Amino acid sequence: MEFVLVTLGMVAFIVLVLVLLSRSYPGSGADLLDWKPTRDYETELQLEQDDIAQMLAAQNEYRRKRGAGEITEQDAERMAQEDNKVRSRSRGLDQASLAEVEQELRKREED
Repeated sequence: MEFVLVTLGMVAFIVLVLVLLSRSYPGSGADLLDWKPTRDYETELQLEQDDIAQMLAAQNEYRRKRGAGEITEQDAERMAQEDNKVRSRSRGLDQASLAEVEQELRKREED
């Protein structure tokens, strides 16, 4: 029994020492490891905007070949919002469509 208590005491002591060392270190763990993220948020945003511009340019090139009109970034945003609205309705997440379905069910029950 004494062996178990001494072993548990040593483990607790080691954990306590490590916690105190981590609290007393002035920097963060990332500083200690000299870790830096590969990309920052500004770079990610710029890459996203570049991707959108490239996709729109490719889409407009294809549309020009077909003889259709070009689309702008606002048109693409509007189409994406419409697609999301349709998807959310199909999943039953759109509150307005849920309210419409409830109203239809109430009307059917009254009739």
